Amino acid sequence: MRWIVDWAMQQFFLFTLVFFRTSGLVIAAPGYGSSEIPLQIRALFAFALALVLTPLQSPSNWSAPPGMLGYALLTAGELALGFVLGLGVAVILLGVELGGDLIARMGGVMMSDVYDPSAESDVPVFSRLLFLLALTVYLVVGGHRLLLEGLIESFHALPPGRVLNAEQYPALLVDLVTQSFVLGIRVGAPAATALLTATLVLGLISRTLPQLNLLMLGFGINAVVAVGALLLTIGLAAQVFEQHLDTAMGEIFRVVLATTALAK
Repeated sequence: MRWIVDWAMQQFFLFTLVFFRTSGLVIAAPGYGSSEIPLQIRALFAFALALVLTPLQSPSNWSAPPGMLGYALLTAGELALGFVLGLGVAVILLGVELGGDLIARMGGVMMSDVYDPSAESDVPVFSRLLFLLALTVYLVVGGHRLLLEGLIESFHALPPGRVLNAEQYPALLVDLVTQSFVLGIRVGAPAATALLTATLVLGLISRTLPQLNLLMLGFGINAVVAVGALLLTIGLAAQVFEQHLDTAMGEIFRVVLATTALAK
């Protein structure tokens, strides 16, 4: 009977480590970790993933952690690994939202904020529109499935219970934040250029016809120019986001899987 108890404890510890890794992905990944999805559903999804993946792991190469401190460190490493996989893509999505914020600020439509359930705060309507566009592209191209594939591949590269070597993670996050800012600028640049041109034209008109009240007129013109420029370039914004998404996911998988391989 002793071996049955030992086997059950081994399976339990193995399941909890797999569950923490899947939970990290579900917490941070777009589409999975949105606050619009009830917490119970997200927890159940992570639990179901762990149930499916745990039998695929080999318990023969794994032993119980030495004490609660060792177990806590292992669970923290598993949670961090899954979290990095999801957070990397979430950072890229925030870059699109940053581009919408840039357009809204330059267009003078910051008063038309809408409530964002995922951020639990008010955001410009352009930011929310571009974020939903990017999320749609992410789901259409199968980004959520690629994340699950990366998660499964990480179990082959780094089985549960191994010590995680995460020296490259800070550099990876800095690179992803840089790409996010670049993406935001690329998305907002066409509309920003159109708004700067409209402001320059209004300035020349005000010099020529100072009796016109261009201060009030400018707000309406800027809003129309911002909406028109966004409608004309929204397809280009989707293509730019898809390019950055492919680059970011390739970089995430390269670093995470290479890091886990070094930790074996």
